[in-house]
Amino acid sequence: MERTRRPALYPRLVAALAAAVLTAGGLVAAAQTARAADADIARNGGFESGLTGWSCTAGSGSVVTTPVHGGSGALKGTPAGNDNAKCSQTVTVKPDSAYTLSSWVRGDYVYLGASGTGTTDVSTWTQSAPDWQRLTTSFRTGPGTTSVTVYTHGWYGTPAYYADDLTLVGPGGASEQPPAVPTGLKADSVTSTSVALSWAPVAGATGYTVYRGAAKALDVSGTSATVTGLSPATAYSFQVAATNAAGASALSPAVTATTSASGGGGGGGTDLPAHALVGYLHSSFANGSGYTRMADVPASWDVINLAFGEPTSVTSGDIRFGLCPAAECPNVESAAEFKAAIKAKQAAGKKVLISIGGANGQVQLSTTAARDTFVSSVSKIIDEYGLDGLDIDFEGHSLSLNTGDTDFRNPTTPVVVNLISAIKTLKAKYGADFVLTMAPETFFVQLGYQYYGSGPWGGQDPRAGSYLPVIHALRDDLTLLHVQDYNSGPIMGLDNQYHSMGGADFHIAMTDMLLTGFPVAGDTTKVFPALRPDQVAIGLPASTQAGNGHTSPAEVNKALNCLTKKTDCGSYQTHGTWPALRGLMTWSINWDRFNQWEFSRNFDAYFG
Repeated sequence: MERTRRPALYPRLVAALAAAVLTAGGLVAAAQTARAADADIARNGGFESGLTGWSCTAGSGSVVTTPVHGGSGALKGTPAGNDNAKCSQTVTVKPDSAYTLSSWVRGDYVYLGASGTGTTDVSTWTQSAPDWQRLTTSFRTGPGTTSVTVYTHGWYGTPAYYADDLTLVGPGGASEQPPAVPTGLKADSVTSTSVALSWAPVAGATGYTVYRGAAKALDVSGTSATVTGLSPATAYSFQVAATNAAGASALSPAVTATTSASGGGGGGGTDLPAHALVGYLHSSFANGSGYTRMADVPASWDVINLAFGEPTSVTSGDIRFGLCPAAECPNVESAAEFKAAIKAKQAAGKKVLISIGGANGQVQLSTTAARDTFVSSVSKIIDEYGLDGLDIDFEGHSLSLNTGDTDFRNPTTPVVVNLISAIKTLKAKYGADFVLTMAPETFFVQLGYQYYGSGPWGGQDPRAGSYLPVIHALRDDLTLLHVQDYNSGPIMGLDNQYHSMGGADFHIAMTDMLLTGFPVAGDTTKVFPALRPDQVAIGLPASTQAGNGHTSPAEVNKALNCLTKKTDCGSYQTHGTWPALRGLMTWSINWDRFNQWEFSRNFDAYFG
């Protein structure tokens, strides 16, 4: 779809002058054609009923109480890099009739228009409206036109705009009818606590209502939804109705889905404590935090990730791991002592994993040969040290998406497809108790709400959201996902506001996205389903030296309170409450020791 281009100012001036001349000559004619039957036929143009009747791209619209032009509400549209925050509604009209479209707007590069007129579609815009400014345009419908779409939008990447008191004045059309019954309802994916559904679009529908049994489960604007909060190993029946301003359709034929058994359909580590503490142990290298022996890791740590297994070259797939050389780490233990300490941790109920990648360990499985080498070399490490599983910490340029790879549910890029295949092979080899964790950066996960790969027009960073197909394909094998909520730029949350690291707000917004699910790149037909709360931990740096975005214990506790108790949430409104949230991850055990164990002690105090 071609993007709307910002018009040049000079042609706009010429058009304005021409319009003035035409208007001067047509005042009498316009007056003669006006009819007493004309009325405002736009629905909820003052946004007093929230977004009822309106549909906004990529969840970009919201209703605010200030600033407003009239009444108590106004539309706020928040554009993004590949979304202009277009909010629209379809209105029933009469053929061969005159209409006037108006709205009060505020902001830079705000547009108002109508499409599907059957004659010449119209739009008008303002370059800058620091205060409320009225935009007006008019059109005549074609001889066969019975509906038009009116819209307002901003410009890509610019600040938010506002619109209020939108009217469409003209003769009303025939009474709108409720939409037809949705067809094609199916269950796309199932976990122990959720079912992802999809169905075919219905002409004339502005929304859909999903029912679980006889009870309403949720309302959505697109043709997919994920119903959460279900019980494991339980059969559920779902139906969907299409809605518009005239009402709702009858319910669709039911589809039945049975949730998987508790534990996520095979994800290992189900014997973890209800709230777990995960940390990385610098086992193969030295830095300013100092070396910590495995035997000296306190009992607070439930999952210990050995950092790092690294490849012999970026594309070899050949992963190697060894203890830090004595020249760098004078107090390093022997291999035998290290292995004995691992066994002692495991005997105490702890999990010890090999973490692959890290900031310096770029891994690109671009060929099937590299994939197979990855499987054999990682297996060798797991077997040699008697480990419980694998942590994937691919950073930098390890994962990216090829041009044209646009659906996270069906990836085609070799480095992604081969990684998924390799992990599934390892899972099959080691069985149900195999622990699988991942530690992606926000750029590779939550940024996917706005951008995915190189984008529909190319030019975006192809790494954006590139972890999503891996997480999705392995969600039933995944024990824990702990996204690194640090070393991150601002990321847009589900409230369509940008959130910055370092405080509770960032962790609340980023975690809410994982536990709620979100449309990828704003496409409501491609929704990344929510993960189970027991699969999610929050990733933080243990000290100011460990990474950018250090969060004080008080702010960490606020984030936990909000997500598990819905208190201390600040201005962000979560989409649920998740007392089963698994816990916290930190980089790193070594840096926590350097910082007098502040991070782990706070975790122990909070969870008792």
